[in-house]
Order: sequence, then C-alpha cells, then structure tokens
Amino acid sequence: MLEQVKYYEDFVVGEGRETTGRTITETDFVVHAGHSGDFFPHHLDVEFCKTLPFGQRIAHGTMVFTIGVGLTATIINPVAFSYGYDRLRFVKPVFIGDTIRSRVEIIAVEPMEKRPGFGRVTERLTVANQQGDTVLVADHIYMVERRP
Repeated sequence: MLEQVKYYEDFVVGEGRETTGRTITETDFVVHAGHSGDFFPHHLDVEFCKTLPFGQRIAHGTMVFTIGVGLTATIINPVAFSYGYDRLRFVKPVFIGDTIRSRVEIIAVEPMEKRPGFGRVTERLTVANQQGDTVLVADHIYMVERRP
C-alpha cells in the first residue's frame, strides 16, 4: 500500500480515482454469510431464488459494500481517519460472476468547528458492475488533520 500524507487543505472537490475490478464468487457469498450470520435464502438457496424475479442468488448488500470499500483501500493517509458513512444505497443487485470496480470522488471539503485542527472531507463511493451499471453508492466521511 502506498502512504500519502494529505492534509485537509490538500483535498479538492472533484478529484477522484477508479480501482481495478474484482469478480464476485460463490466463495464470497459463503464466507460473508458465515461472517455476518446472514443466511437468508436470497443469498444461498439456488432453488428458492429461481422463483424470484432475478432468478438467481443476490449478493449480500453488506458484502458488496465491504468489497467495494476494500477496493479503494490502497492508500494509507496517516493524517486522515474514517468518520463514518452516510447515504448508503444498494442500487442494483450483484450476482455470482459479476465484476465490480469502485470509483471515489471528493464531493465536499468542510471545516469542523467542534474539532479544531481538523476538517471533514466527504468522498462519494460508487460501485459499478462490468456493464458500468451503478450497484451501490455511499458517502465516506473522513476527519482530516489541518496543516500544522
């Protein structure tokens, strides 16, 4: 992983980057179900899913979120800390065999009045499938040190 010191003042609205792709596998479904305890038939029961509109198993939304965020975790910024996520939406289903990639873009840079020495940077996460269809969006909020 690349380390990049980037202070609050260094972030620019509109800057962004795109990740490489990651193909979703059946193993992902099983491992995520085991970690999360979510064994709903929508994710694991092939025969049940044949009766549903999509006709196949649907990835856990939390799994798509986790992998989508993980794809972006290629830069370590020692002066930025995750402050949380807002506006998480599962826009379209993801299936076994889909390849997803993530794009992040800075959408807001705001001072934090209650935390002197820090600013809030909001990064829009968009996860898309191999057709370019958006499958997930969320806003990742960072608390970032101001330049000393």
